[in-house]
Amino acid sequence: MDWSGEGVIVSVRKHGENSVIIDVFTRDRGRHAGVVRGGASRKMAATLQPGSQVQLEWRARLEEHLGSYRVEPLESRSDLFGDRVRLSALSAICSMVCFAFPERMALESLYDSTTKLMDTLNADGDWRPLYALWELQVLEEMGFGLDLTDCAVTGATQELAYVSPRSGRAVSRSGAGEWADRLLPLPDFLRNGFDSGSEADVLDALRTTGHFMATWLAPALGDKPLPDARGRLMTRLERGQDAEV
Repeated sequence: MDWSGEGVIVSVRKHGENSVIIDVFTRDRGRHAGVVRGGASRKMAATLQPGSQVQLEWRARLEEHLGSYRVEPLESRSDLFGDRVRLSALSAICSMVCFAFPERMALESLYDSTTKLMDTLNADGDWRPLYALWELQVLEEMGFGLDLTDCAVTGATQELAYVSPRSGRAVSRSGAGEWADRLLPLPDFLRNGFDSGSEADVLDALRTTGHFMATWLAPALGDKPLPDARGRLMTRLERGQDAEV
């Protein structure tokens, strides 16, 4: 059994003395692990990094086996390594892929948005709103999408400013009433799918997506806690906002 294709490395762990096991997110085969013989060598270290785009050849006697990879570098995405915030974002993305994405399930749309997000991150583009939109898409693709089309209370489609923490439905300003302080924020860019938003709006969006990842997604995955890498990213983003105030 063998296949070849392209993917992005999302995790690397030691395997024996000279090998490593890499988890690679691919467009057609989803998240797929395999052994790289000699992958622990200095020569391979630069290629086998989380975030690296690679060309792959996978071989195994049976499809259900772990199998082994032959890996060739395509893009390292190393331009962000000197920036702690962007490096934290890359770590959060890779950790969330490993946390939430089922093994060997094709997720073509998520693959496209993940690689777009990583490319924007590497180029130091406006990645923060893209990251928030990506988390919203992760919830949707994993079966926990939010309903942000109209107000759960009044049915209105205008002035949607909140999300119910219980139902995941949008709530308008007038519909929120005295319950507004118990609801989650809904920035316009998140509801409309715009790829730009202020840092304050991004943090609000991530607090909302984070709530549903913790209360809906994580329990479905065996009550695993959200990855520490996501928490570290939130901390860095919050500190950055505080520094600007």
